Amino acid sequence: MKEHSVAEKRMLVIDADVARKVEENRGDLSYSEFINFLVDSRLKEQADNHVKDFVPREEFDSFVSGMKELLRNFMEFFISYEVELGDKPDDEVFKQLSQKLKNLGAASK
Repeated sequence: MKEHSVAEKRMLVIDADVARKVEENRGDLSYSEFINFLVDSRLKEQADNHVKDFVPREEFDSFVSGMKELLRNFMEFFISYEVELGDKPDDEVFKQLSQKLKNLGAASK
């Protein structure tokens, strides 16, 4: 622990029941060491919980790639379904869908 000079010390006024809990649980630690330990532990716990709120970049990229592949498969299915039914899709619509499929295929690789 860092040694404090007299000028760096402060007085902390706390409720009597809080002081009693500190006294009962601090063991061999001084009041200052025990309170410092509690504060550090709580701050570390909050920082650790905050990190859990985020998705790793690799996992997110994998998700995006999977969603593009799913969309590409979905579009391929409906294009082939239209062709199988014998309904000729509008040439312009067919070209746009084909281009989107090509773009998705290139983006997911």
